[in-house]
Amino acid sequence: MGGEPKVGKSLLVAKLALSLAAGSGRAGFSIPAPRRAQRAPLICQFELPVQQFVGRLAVIGRALGIAADHNLLVETRATGHLLSAPQGMNHFLAAAKAAAAEVIILDPLYSTHDQDENDTRSMAALCQSLLRLRDASQAALIVVHHVRKSITRYEIGSAFRGSSALHQVGDSYMLLTRPSPQLPTVELRFQFRYAAAEPPRLFELDPQTLWFSSSGQSSVPPAARRKVEQADITEALTGIGEQVRYTQLRDQIMDRTECSKRPAQLAITEACRQGSLVQADGQYRLPL
Repeated sequence: MGGEPKVGKSLLVAKLALSLAAGSGRAGFSIPAPRRAQRAPLICQFELPVQQFVGRLAVIGRALGIAADHNLLVETRATGHLLSAPQGMNHFLAAAKAAAAEVIILDPLYSTHDQDENDTRSMAALCQSLLRLRDASQAALIVVHHVRKSITRYEIGSAFRGSSALHQVGDSYMLLTRPSPQLPTVELRFQFRYAAAEPPRLFELDPQTLWFSSSGQSSVPPAARRKVEQADITEALTGIGEQVRYTQLRDQIMDRTECSKRPAQLAITEACRQGSLVQADGQYRLPL
């Protein structure tokens, strides 16, 4: 989940977490009913004091009933622990195990690490830490993240800081934007790795209940996916170096074109077949 500062990312994620805990679908999202042996969502948030954050959850959860309180857990000692450090990783794993967490929410992502988010290698290392947390805890991860300073109308997955690395590990991307600063409406846009995007949705925030209510679908359809062209491969190589490894090239193509992994792989294979891309010793480059 991404968006500009103060657009409502944390409020919307908290609402979704409470809805998941209560097994109650809201605002157009279908959520399974609670199971007898349900594992709880676990929120690790780093921006508000614990009591203030719990008070916010209480306000949001009034409409959902007691099940939301019983099934949602908040990690109260998350601040100061970094996923990039062994002791930090162990802390989050212990918290997930103690909560029997089915979903772990990290809000915001930048508070869980000390890496340079503008450096692809640093973000790739962070993504490996996220994968270790996911696999060891056997829980789904939801991260709240910032976007780049200047993004276009149709950018979604590529709008996130460190998007080249995130594209390699993320399955679903949601981007919250404010179409007009004069209106209380926000727009939620979607991009999925293995499925077509859903139409954007509009929400309005009630400042009293801190509750997002659906305002329908946006009149602007999601951008249609296009075929990866040779020019995209050339630009991808130009952006990261004269010779690159396969995964670096694939991820850069995905970042630039907002395509999923399969179209990028097919484009590389076809470019090699046509001779417009040369592979040697595990490196890819343009022909001399």
